[in-house]
Amino acid sequence: MTTLLRELVSRPSRAGIDSPEPVLASIADWLHSHGVPHEWLRDAAGNDLALWGEIQGGRPGPTYVLDATADTAAFGDPAAWTHPPDRATVEDGWLYGRGSADSKAGIVVFCHVMVDLLAQRERLAGSVGFLFDVDEHTGGFGGIRNYMVTRGTNLPAGVMIGYPGNDRLVVGARGFLRARLSIHGVGAHSGSSHNRGINAIDRARGLLRKLTEQALPGPDEAFPLAANLTPTGIRGGGEFSLVPDLCELELDIRLTPSFDDAAARTFLTTAIKGMDAHAEVPPTSVEWLPGWPAYRLEPDHPMVQALSQSAREAFGHDIPTAVVGPSSIANYLSTLGVPATAGLGVSYRNIHAPDECVLLESLEPTFLAYRDALIRLMQ
Repeated sequence: MTTLLRELVSRPSRAGIDSPEPVLASIADWLHSHGVPHEWLRDAAGNDLALWGEIQGGRPGPTYVLDATADTAAFGDPAAWTHPPDRATVEDGWLYGRGSADSKAGIVVFCHVMVDLLAQRERLAGSVGFLFDVDEHTGGFGGIRNYMVTRGTNLPAGVMIGYPGNDRLVVGARGFLRARLSIHGVGAHSGSSHNRGINAIDRARGLLRKLTEQALPGPDEAFPLAANLTPTGIRGGGEFSLVPDLCELELDIRLTPSFDDAAARTFLTTAIKGMDAHAEVPPTSVEWLPGWPAYRLEPDHPMVQALSQSAREAFGHDIPTAVVGPSSIANYLSTLGVPATAGLGVSYRNIHAPDECVLLESLEPTFLAYRDALIRLMQ
């Protein structure tokens, strides 16, 4: 596993920067040399999106899929790294390099799980597949979306996503909705003593104050996290002598079952209408950007039970389930009715930061946890 991880980390696959072909080709070569059936997934323009494959068991049964992303975050400032981000360097048992944790270690583990299960497929009921996709860190998610299209109505019984970390098994997450607001004002000379105009930035500031003063639904027995709203961008003006007549405001809204997409839209549009009601300016326009709902798997879901038990045996201690704040493709899969876990993996440090690294000794228990969970599910 260390050998394959070194190879993958040494093939940069930064989303939107590097071609994903070299790293996917390296994975494909490894799969071919170990007899694991696989196919390339490309879009209509011929762009590489993923590698995928499936092993059929000896008896009918459900299909489970292992998923890990092959594209990575950017390097940031290479000078901030202790070791080169595009070269796998091992020091004190840690392997350094961009993508080592997110999520090339997951790919390495899943490759070895597939080889192990290939050798005993006749005793399995059902099938186990894998998807090593790109276009995740861009936010386009073309790999997973196109893969699900290829499956059609043959949806998997569950997906296990190989995000790193073994302090918890992620079984749920908040969703999100994003909005871009165009808030209008009336332009004027900033030095005028009689025509002060209407400052669009001041209006945006007032709206933000109103939004943040209102309490959003908190955690409850059904979902342990609160909804929240975060302003993530503001643009307006640009000339010292001009009162700005337009301000663009970007908002990230994190959703929960008690504060879903419809509730978030109502919350925001009500506040906007209140702001616009008495202003002699064009109404505020809202561009709604696609989002995903919150989701949570039940503790007694077979996939949660199998992975929890196998992880306890592999790591030697209980690993609690958790619902997390950031969303993932597990939220997207939930919209299709496909349950997914979104994080049980290697020990790591510094994801998306300088000196991203993984603890090599955690590769084996991660492998055992997933392999044994699949055997439990497919006996």
